[in-house]
Amino acid sequence: MLDVAAALVAVVLFTAVFARSTVNTFAVIPSLRDLYQRLGQALSSKSLPDYAELTGFPAPIPIYDFDVDSAKPRPYRPFRWEYHQNMSLKKLEPDWWIELESTYRERIAQRKKLYVEHGKLVIDELPGSQEAQRELVEMVIQYICQRYPNQFQYNNWTGVFSNNILGIEVDINTVHPLVFLLDHVPEDFLITQEDPETGLYVLRAAVSCSAVGWNIGQKMGRPLHQIHGPVPDYKEKMAFSMDRFFSKMPCDKPIQRGSWGLEVGEPLFLQTDEAEWSVRQAQDQDLPLSNIYMRVDWQTLRRMPKSRAIVFNFKALFTPLTDFQREPYVPKLLLKVLTEGKKSIMEYKGTWHIEHKVIPALREWAKEQGDKGLVPKDWKERTLDEDPFYPGWKDHYPMHA
Repeated sequence: MLDVAAALVAVVLFTAVFARSTVNTFAVIPSLRDLYQRLGQALSSKSLPDYAELTGFPAPIPIYDFDVDSAKPRPYRPFRWEYHQNMSLKKLEPDWWIELESTYRERIAQRKKLYVEHGKLVIDELPGSQEAQRELVEMVIQYICQRYPNQFQYNNWTGVFSNNILGIEVDINTVHPLVFLLDHVPEDFLITQEDPETGLYVLRAAVSCSAVGWNIGQKMGRPLHQIHGPVPDYKEKMAFSMDRFFSKMPCDKPIQRGSWGLEVGEPLFLQTDEAEWSVRQAQDQDLPLSNIYMRVDWQTLRRMPKSRAIVFNFKALFTPLTDFQREPYVPKLLLKVLTEGKKSIMEYKGTWHIEHKVIPALREWAKEQGDKGLVPKDWKERTLDEDPFYPGWKDHYPMHA
């Protein structure tokens, strides 16, 4: 707001000089009228509301020495035992709503390419969602400018957003909100709004580039229980709780959770009719461990204060399976889930195509960690106290220490 305030002071002082003059100030300097108009417009439409105040949820702590090219994402390992299908919700940490890391440039380029190739399967909207879209963009801009002040800035006077990583400036009033999110934030955003007739929350707008086996074309306009139709036990155990949770969710209590899968390579967007889908239908005996990755979709959910819409956003992160060899407890815990997890849940996760390589490796690494004393040999598998991380993880991620 400093630029707006400075302009206001200049206008007031300049006008005061002519206040006692018989000369028509606006006639002498016609642009002064325009300056007043622009000032009013800036104050009324381009200054962002204080969303920390509106939501009651704290703003993030700025990272002034942040280097996106060397930044590592936090090592999410959301493995649980006993492994039951439930919401597994945690309170969102204010500093981690939107996380940037070293794949930023690559991922943004990939998202743009996917939109060109797939159109409405990546970005779509229904009438009545525009207000919520605009509010979401304002919240996102304010957040990333606060969290990463050297990477992003927003000009309250002009409405121009500066992305210093990509060297781009854009007037946010001239770009579609969902396209803005696609172009600048490597996360997917799905906006749900309450249906006044049913009281159920329905998907009304989305930018979604991180979809394996599904796309927003299959979900748009549908309520939660239909969106989650393929999820085992959802209807029986979770549908009622989720609908109630959405209807009562306050602005000041956003949540986070993670889902995981095991993949050949790093598929971000993959549909069942694409040739690459075939790798999930067979066990390749020559598949190297180095080409197997854990994919984590780290998800957050929060209500927006003005539109009252609820936005679901998530970021796909890929970790080489071989990293688990040095992560205490992780091999033994994941081995337990893969070999003894509920059959319907494991089939839904689709891990069969890599289990012939992963399970022997995990057994070897679990034994190795026991022999080295990293994990007690009599340790019984359970959800770790550090969930969704693992003991000692900060030693390998000093920026998060």
